[in-house]
Amino acid sequence: MQRIRKGDTVVVTTGKDKGRTGEVLRVLPEDNRVVVQGVNMVKRHKKPKMGDPGGIQEKEATIHVSNVAHWDSDANKATRVGYKVLEDGRKVRFAKRSGEQID
Repeated sequence: MQRIRKGDTVVVTTGKDKGRTGEVLRVLPEDNRVVVQGVNMVKRHKKPKMGDPGGIQEKEATIHVSNVAHWDSDANKATRVGYKVLEDGRKVRFAKRSGEQID
């Protein structure tokens, strides 16, 4: 079970994009990396192909999962993620700062 999942809102804690928030677009658990919308933008030069004009395109590169933290909307701060088991037996994530259930 991953602490950061696709669709979560995270804040970057270190690096050139420190302090920026965004939604997780993709999670690569085998590499411990995530792709966050609008964070760690890189330029890629593409050759023109049939139906594609090519040129310089900007896209998000991966960032290590240790450099992001879950964003707690209640406290407006970064928070750690914990787990608890509900009465019905489901295991859910919760924000340790506010105690709010994430999923």
